[in-house]
Amino acid sequence: MAKILITPRSFARYGDKAVALMQAKGYEVIVNTTGNPYTYQEFCELAADVEGIILGVDRVDGPMLTRATQLKAISRFGVGIDNIDMEAATRLGIKIARAVGSNCTSVAELAVGFFFALARHIVQNANEVKAQQWNKISGQELKDKTVGVLGLGAVGKEVTRIAQGIGMKVIGYDPYANQEECKKQYHIDVKSFEAVLRESDFVTLHMPLMEDTEYLMNKTTLSLMKPTAYLVNTARGGLVNEDDLYEALQEKTIAGAAADVFSIEPPAKGAKLLQLDNFLLTSHIASLTVNAEMNTIALATHNLLNLLDAI
Repeated sequence: MAKILITPRSFARYGDKAVALMQAKGYEVIVNTTGNPYTYQEFCELAADVEGIILGVDRVDGPMLTRATQLKAISRFGVGIDNIDMEAATRLGIKIARAVGSNCTSVAELAVGFFFALARHIVQNANEVKAQQWNKISGQELKDKTVGVLGLGAVGKEVTRIAQGIGMKVIGYDPYANQEECKKQYHIDVKSFEAVLRESDFVTLHMPLMEDTEYLMNKTTLSLMKPTAYLVNTARGGLVNEDDLYEALQEKTIAGAAADVFSIEPPAKGAKLLQLDNFLLTSHIASLTVNAEMNTIALATHNLLNLLDAI
């Protein structure tokens, strides 16, 4: 019997119907019920004789793919493919699908939630109150502020919808964007990368991590932002040079930053960014809502079965 391996832990919570569908198609389904991510060795061993994988954050490199001699298709539980050696997968004829749009509302809502948290110092104030400090910190309204959206895919457009509902102005940058569509359908003024950084009160990252976007935000680009501006990253940790961000926050080059992603997750004990009051980090939870997980389970399952049916 052909096998399918499922590594995301969400399937153990909400994936019964999807697993039953795959089983009805004649597949033996291996679900991660450990409550923890697989180690690389565990993943490689489990993937060695499967035809399909629904893939979370597990590393899919050349040696792993070479060992998985029966593998025909991988369906990403999400959008990013930076954990897959695409060159090796293409060479071996392994098909790849992504769950585009399944979690965009959840990710966008967290990004905009960070706008509120930063502008009103919510986390800092709540922590001070718990420490018996009844301090009152003045913040900023979001209405009439400018949001610079870097990456105008599904998440970037959803951020736009929510931000405009608050009364914020949205400008954006995306080298692949249809400027006419962005202006007419989404009311986004598409500008150059540098112009977006200079004009925005909030810069929010929604771009993939590729060779040309690694460390997109660095000492030079951070210096283009307003000293009153905030940086938000719910995309990939590698988009930001964290040493340069630390320096920019400490020297007040920008007012603050919030992220749901980090270069190393979880961050090392004593990570210097976590010592700053004007930096917030959550534990890669942007897509972790019941709604998004169920949407992604359904779409990732659909994508994998379609790929396998077509082979």
